[in-house]
Amino acid sequence: MSDQPKPLTYEGVLELFLKTDLKMQETDRQLKQMARETDQQLKQIARETDRRMRETDRKISALGSRIGEIVENMIGGNIVDQFRALGYEVVAYSRNLIFQNPISGESGEIDLILHDGDVVILIEAKVKPTTSDVKDHVDRLEKYRRHVDRHGPVASPRFVGAIAGAVVDANVTEFAQKQGMYVIVQSGYAVEIIPSPEGFAAKKW
Repeated sequence: MSDQPKPLTYEGVLELFLKTDLKMQETDRQLKQMARETDQQLKQIARETDRRMRETDRKISALGSRIGEIVENMIGGNIVDQFRALGYEVVAYSRNLIFQNPISGESGEIDLILHDGDVVILIEAKVKPTTSDVKDHVDRLEKYRRHVDRHGPVASPRFVGAIAGAVVDANVTEFAQKQGMYVIVQSGYAVEIIPSPEGFAAKKW
């Protein structure tokens, strides 16, 4: 019995070509199907990414509006009278104070400033402040102190800090008060200064 391969016939060659062509057609079909599926997946990912970006923009916008609302409520409410009751002679206020030192690179923004001649109350507003926000405000006060010492009048006022929020957890209130800060919370359409513990003394920067 011979192990040598049988010689190819014309019909055999045609059959091989036909099988190869069918396989190529199937491969081409599969590649096109994969391309269509990949294109659909990419379009779905793009749509989902766009939706999430719009949702993020909406949340950021809503957050900014809420913070603005808190500041407006402080101004429109009796926050000035409340600080006057604590012994501060508030005579004016300003909003969104931006400071920057191009040499040191230190910069910051203060949401609301109450002016009292010898003392200026610097208020940071958050929807729901955290202890990290309190630490950031302490850092902001120290930066602004250095900024005013470099560029402000010789007899510049001392600074007192306050943190305000629509909701303020008890642990955040306690932490802020330990830093010598006042805590302001939204109450209906107004705001109120949370009573400070016995022995509290506002820190002056």
